[in-house]
Amino acid sequence: MSTPLSGPALLQRFLALDAFLLAQQALWRPKPFTQLHLPWENQHRSLADWLRARSLAQAEAEHNHPEQLAAPAPFPDLAQQASTLSAVGALPKTTRKAPPARLSVDVPGRKWQQIEAFASSLQFRQPTRHWLDWCAGKGHLGRLLTEDGQSLCCLEYNAELVDAGQRLSQRHGLQAEHRRQDVLCASTANHLQAEHSPVALHACGDLHVRLLQLASHTGCQQLAVAPCCYNRIQGDNYQALSAAAQASRLRLSKDDLSLPLSETVTAGSRVRRQRDQSMARRLGFDLLQRELRGIDDYLPTPSLPPAWLDKNYADYCRDLAALKGLRCPPARDWSALEARGWQRLAAVRNLELLRSLFRRPLELWLVLDRALYLQEQGFQVTLGTFCAAQLSPRNLLLLAERETVAHKSCG
Repeated sequence: MSTPLSGPALLQRFLALDAFLLAQQALWRPKPFTQLHLPWENQHRSLADWLRARSLAQAEAEHNHPEQLAAPAPFPDLAQQASTLSAVGALPKTTRKAPPARLSVDVPGRKWQQIEAFASSLQFRQPTRHWLDWCAGKGHLGRLLTEDGQSLCCLEYNAELVDAGQRLSQRHGLQAEHRRQDVLCASTANHLQAEHSPVALHACGDLHVRLLQLASHTGCQQLAVAPCCYNRIQGDNYQALSAAAQASRLRLSKDDLSLPLSETVTAGSRVRRQRDQSMARRLGFDLLQRELRGIDDYLPTPSLPPAWLDKNYADYCRDLAALKGLRCPPARDWSALEARGWQRLAAVRNLELLRSLFRRPLELWLVLDRALYLQEQGFQVTLGTFCAAQLSPRNLLLLAERETVAHKSCG
């Protein structure tokens, strides 16, 4: 039975993941969507042929649990290693007083379940006096956490959400302050104080990294962060936080950072059909653009409005070629080209199953980098899951607390 990670186990697991990801990067870095042939296919021909022979429906069936796929070698061994290295136990749950039903009004059911799971996973040794809801939206999490005698401050960039949150807090009779703030601005340091206990549920990329840094420098004693969207960074490459990650030979691009986010559990059937059609059309166009340019390389294309899916495929390709400044494609069997796009989509999705084995190991590497950074700042850190993956694939939660408050100047 897996347990949450803390103490020396954080670094031990990080180093094991680091070695695994470095050793196997030739398997998880290449993207089937952008390459007609993957470098690893020559070395693992039986596995590649087996994956390419499968249908799109078969790929979809295994999408969320690729480790269960009975594929040729080296797939089973890699799946076993990935599962072992990714194992993290659930955080113990606290028994909380049932919140008033009105608190969950206007909150989507899945989101409210995530908020409740996050809140029930917080266990700090010292009592909390002042919650700080980071990238708070309307402040639903902060309101759920705030009990008698506690204060609440919510920081949010979207002015409409700030106003809506303030109205909700007033309606519920809570002493809460909702402030409009771009948390990446230098002025954010003025909103953070040592007595604050910051919480962040699915703050993206640089937004939650900024919180870890500011909370450490300001002298906060407690914080709880469930990271999300690791690729939402301002630079082109990942900037490691901890000494261990900075010493690693693993260098991650923004594109690499999107791998953990490729798992989907919430999309409805209509959304999935639109996604598949869009991708199949792009893959067919990819074959066409290689011909038009005389260059056998992938050409990135912009996100297109859903209305583009209503065009016939000839117009779709002609308009997209014009958008990319390519010459007008000559007449051809457009139905055959579109069919080749669907064939490629089936192959891409099945080849991605190998890459998918590394989704959780890479995510855990990234979250452990954050955990080790907090350790370096004097926090005692526990890393565990706060909800089932079916409720949210981004279910890792960092709990950090320190007894001696170390005030540092904020750079």
